[in-house]
Amino acid sequence: MAATSLIPVTSTAARDSLRNNAGVLTRNHTCSCDGLELHFATNHIGHFLLTNLLLENMKSTCRDSGTEGRIVNVTSVGHAMMTYPEGICFDKIHDPSGLNDFIAYCQSKLANILHSNELSRIFKEEGVNISANAVHPGVIMTNIFRDRTIVGAFFNTIGRIICRRVEQGAATTCYVAMHPQVKGISGKYFADCNISSPSLQASDAELAKKLWQFSLQTLSS
Repeated sequence: MAATSLIPVTSTAARDSLRNNAGVLTRNHTCSCDGLELHFATNHIGHFLLTNLLLENMKSTCRDSGTEGRIVNVTSVGHAMMTYPEGICFDKIHDPSGLNDFIAYCQSKLANILHSNELSRIFKEEGVNISANAVHPGVIMTNIFRDRTIVGAFFNTIGRIICRRVEQGAATTCYVAMHPQVKGISGKYFADCNISSPSLQASDAELAKKLWQFSLQTLSS
């Protein structure tokens, strides 16, 4: 991954909370400046990299303060839609002919949950007082469909009636990140401020490990 595309994380300020929230849904195959498929790069790799850059700071903060650290990955119910039987098709992620745009989006949202689950497993194995969870904020009125004329027009009209406002969509994220009732809960998927059931693929521990290794390899290439 090109170093020129990264913003150095140099601050040593204490951190015990991290919320990863990024989402793009483009038309056609688009690449980041590093040559990575844009959905995967923005919706997953960016989260993965930022989390890894801040992990040691979070671990030391939680160890020194005795507080629980919390990492929240914002995902989508789309993680269960239009994915491959194997969950993530690693050999097609960056292939222009390999995935259509919506499948690429759904696959990246599946990656958010798998990332949270693998973080949770690692923290438990290391005895680190940090939790990692994924949240679905609901269908929110954002500009994610700005590149899709028909769908965008629908959300600009009917969506104003049936979709949540941004502040409503932030409720589950804030709940999981800060509420005392969530203390000690890790490796879960939340929706509407409650633990929910993700897809079977999202609960695949081996797939989560494979994604972790693939993400490390992507960053080192």
